[in-house]
Amino acid sequence: MPTMDDILEHIGEFNFFQKQTFLFLALLSAAFTPIYVGIVFLAFTPDHRCRSPGVPELSRRCGWSLVEELNYTVPGPGPEGQAFPRQCRRYEVDWNQSALGCVDPLAGLAANSSLLPLGPCRYGWVYDTPGSSIVTEFNLVCTNSWMLDLFQSAVNVGFFIGSVGIGYIADRFGRKLCLLITILINASSGVLMAISPNYTWMLIFRLIQGLVSKAGWLIGYILITEFVGLSYRRTVGILYQVAFTVGLLVLAGVAYVLPHWRWLQFTVTLPNFCFLLYYWCVPESPRWLISQNKDAKAMKIIKHIAKKNGKSLPTSLQSLGSDEEVGEKLNPSFLDLVRTPQIRKHTLILMYNWFTSSVLYQGLIMYMGLAGSNIYLDFLYSALVEFPAAFIILVTIDRVGRRHPWAASNMVAGAACLASVFIPEDLRWLRVTVVCLGRMGITMAYEMVCLVNAELYPTCIRNLGVLVCSSMCDIGGIITPFLVYRLTSIWHELPLVVFAVVGLVAGGLVLLLPETKGKTLPETIEEAENMQRPRKNKEKMIYLQVKKLDTPPN
Repeated sequence: MPTMDDILEHIGEFNFFQKQTFLFLALLSAAFTPIYVGIVFLAFTPDHRCRSPGVPELSRRCGWSLVEELNYTVPGPGPEGQAFPRQCRRYEVDWNQSALGCVDPLAGLAANSSLLPLGPCRYGWVYDTPGSSIVTEFNLVCTNSWMLDLFQSAVNVGFFIGSVGIGYIADRFGRKLCLLITILINASSGVLMAISPNYTWMLIFRLIQGLVSKAGWLIGYILITEFVGLSYRRTVGILYQVAFTVGLLVLAGVAYVLPHWRWLQFTVTLPNFCFLLYYWCVPESPRWLISQNKDAKAMKIIKHIAKKNGKSLPTSLQSLGSDEEVGEKLNPSFLDLVRTPQIRKHTLILMYNWFTSSVLYQGLIMYMGLAGSNIYLDFLYSALVEFPAAFIILVTIDRVGRRHPWAASNMVAGAACLASVFIPEDLRWLRVTVVCLGRMGITMAYEMVCLVNAELYPTCIRNLGVLVCSSMCDIGGIITPFLVYRLTSIWHELPLVVFAVVGLVAGGLVLLLPETKGKTLPETIEEAENMQRPRKNKEKMIYLQVKKLDTPPN
């Protein structure tokens, strides 16, 4: 029975149909950006201070400038290592009393303002920002700052649960159905979050977005890699992730134009409803249909692809009769990921590499702590780093394969973290350069793990395998903030040491995986188990077949 890759060689591996479908799904990839990193703008925490009734009136009566008002009415910085009183504490003073003068109004109450009692911000806060965020609207600062951590953790918890659950559904009931359901739920919950009346409802709808959004992004990735031929698979895989990077740049621009979080959330969510039109634009994966013995439906879609590409399907390839290998496994199971030795090894190594990529990618961003005060430019610059990483992958991946560039990128990231530990603080430029090199390395590793993950699993469990393994990056996303901030309090360089060890180990483990360069996607579990075996026999067999075909008839 011909494989899907055999058929694509005749009807077009990356012609009009595949290019059109890639464009549609690339838009879906870019739209995932606001959910994954949108907290940078949705939850921006500006400089703030306690609201003190009577201070605005006194300031107007005395004609103070903003600097004078802060100097006279707001506590100064506290002891090193403690919270700033100017943000979370206020003078216990009645600012409405007429006895207060305009020149050092606290002088008559105490010889030194530091002797005055301080109290909590019982009247709320004043935020120095022209816009708004969920922090300013719901006062997620000081004693309530943990609620902001919970907001971000809810998204990652949703990513984790959704990746596993929806991954199973996509392999059981089809990619297209699952994609459309996730798009609808994601768009609806995003709009509901924008009109949430309080923090609790906002948290619930953000959790729902997490449950479906990442799973939808990964289903789109699986679909496009199953539609294209072998020689284009790695290119569309990388470019699909580059579309996410383009989404980062667009998000920075939109957030700059719309500094109010509710309008920003509306604007980045509404385009998702347009993706429901994919019901008529994106067909089901023929590979999945074949794996489910739905040959008639698969052939109908294959003929549609051939027509779109302006190709004709040879009669010899129009038969997709049931095959023992295809019928071997129709229903995906979590046990399939660990039941056989090679797939079990693949699963464990891939899970660790997803975890490593998330920890180093997010951890290095947190550790670097971009120095500038303009979050829009800082975000833009950090996004631009990802383009060279994608370019390097596209240039090298077909020349040297997947495994060695992937291992090298992990090791470069780990070595850069380790080297930066020994660079003195006065060589700031060198330290930043080395850390940026590590950021580029882990960005490459992040893109490679997504590409290779889909290539190591057979069709019947491919979506499940990708989503289960990638769920480990959500675990990494949950613990990374605690890892960075807790270890930094012990020793400032300790997070870099941990990143170095984790990255170097990940690079070594990658070398234990089989090379997938030039190999067709495995259709069955048996084919996936045999990927590690030498290809000499197979190559010899193909060569003999070619020689036999080249022999002129008698």
